[in-house]
Order: sequence, then structure tokens, then C-alpha cells
Amino acid sequence: MAMPTTRRDRWLALALLVAVIALAYLLLVHPWFTRPLLAINAEISELQERGQRVQAQLQQRVPVARGLQQAQAALAGRPGFLREATAESAAAALSSRLQDAVASASPGNRSCTISNRSPLQDTGGGDTAFPRIALQVRLRCGIPEMAAVLHTLETGSPRLFINNLNLLAQRFQQSPNETGTGLDVSFELVGYLKPDALADAPAGASAAGAPLAPPPVGLSGGAGLSPAPAMAVPTGPQAAAEVPSGGADAAAAAAADATDRASDGPEEDAHED
Repeated sequence: MAMPTTRRDRWLALALLVAVIALAYLLLVHPWFTRPLLAINAEISELQERGQRVQAQLQQRVPVARGLQQAQAALAGRPGFLREATAESAAAALSSRLQDAVASASPGNRSCTISNRSPLQDTGGGDTAFPRIALQVRLRCGIPEMAAVLHTLETGSPRLFINNLNLLAQRFQQSPNETGTGLDVSFELVGYLKPDALADAPAGASAAGAPLAPPPVGLSGGAGLSPAPAMAVPTGPQAAAEVPSGGADAAAAAAADATDRASDGPEEDAHED
């Protein structure tokens, strides 16, 4: 005779059913369906955020392009690099720029004069991306004129820089035009070339300065004769001392012998025919 089920047995069976369903979900449904779908959902959200950022950047393309054009136009009107193609011409341009600045600050060199200016070699060893052109400058100027010269050099175009500035008070008069109350100033005037300026200059200079090959020298008018090889001529005082006194006569006799052989060659061929 079957025992009647009680309410407690029903709740126990329901709990076992829920446990079996949860275990089946954790072992079969979640790792194979739920977890991949959650990963795909997270990737979709990330791609949507990236797409929104890209769209925002694309919307800024027109203002950025306009700002770039304005910056390029400003740089074209006020270039920062020296315009010269070689280091020598750039150093000459720096010297001319210094002369103009001193002349504008003190016309006739009444209150400012250039004592020394000499180019400096680049001690960077060619490691820097921008070739450096520098002049070592020494001036004797009054205080207002010195300030005007430095301001003109550093605010002009192309951009120049003042390095290693040394100021010494001048307490004596070195020329009749000086008052003896100015400054003895030394500094380095530095400018920079474009990165590809020195790379393109040597190729053009070597192509333009390459000497033309001289035409071959040989006998003319002789049929079947090859050009005579050039004789080595000794040069220099030591080589000239080693040539004997009869060297000129021997060379003339050898040349005459070669000419006779060249003229007799065709006649001997005609007799043999």
C-alpha cells in the first residue's frame, strides 16, 4: 500500500528539480551560450564607442585643416630655417645679417663696432637632425645699441639664437669715436638649416664641379696605327733632379725612331703584296 505524499515531500522534490536545472544551466548553457553572447555584447559596445570617437575626429577635420593652412602660411611668411643650401653660404648670410643689425643700431659704427666674427664648427658630430650654423661674435657697443642689436637678431627672420652671451664693462677708450663707457660683448650667433639642405647640396656641387675628361691623344692620319701611350713625366724638384742631363736628347731620338717606323710600315706591306 503506497504511502501518501506529504507537503514536505513535495517541497523537497521541487528543490531537487531546481538544483538539477541550475546545475544543467551552469554546466551546459552558461559556458556555451551565455558567456560568448556577453563577450560579443561587450565588443559591440566598445566598437560603438570607438566609432563615436572617430566620427567626432572626422567632424574636426575641416577646422584642423584650416588651422594647418594658417600655420603653414605664417611659417612661409616668417621662415624659421636659413634659406641657404650650404654651410658656407649660410655662414656668410649670418655675417651679413650681423653687419646689417649693427649698422641699423649704430649708423656709421659711431657707438657700436664689430671686433671679431668667425665661423664655428658644429661639434655635434652630425647627430642632430638640423644642421647648426654658428658664428663667434665680439662687439664693442653702448648699452642701448647692444640691446637693439640683440633684439634685431633674435626677432628677425629667419630665426636666430644667441648662445654663451658674455658682457664685460668697458672702462677704457680704444678708438677716438668711443666714449669708454660701453660693453665688450661676445656671444655665439646660431642659425639652423633644413634637414635636407646639406644632403642635396653635395650631389649638385659634385656634378657641377666634376672636370671633363680630356680627349685621347694619339697619332692622326696613320692607317692601322693605335695611339701611342703617354710617357710618364717626372714632376717635383726631387724628380727633376733625378733626370740625367742627356734625357732630352734621348727622348727626341726615341720619338724620331717611332716616326720612321710608322712611315715605313705601309711601304713594306705593299712590297710583300
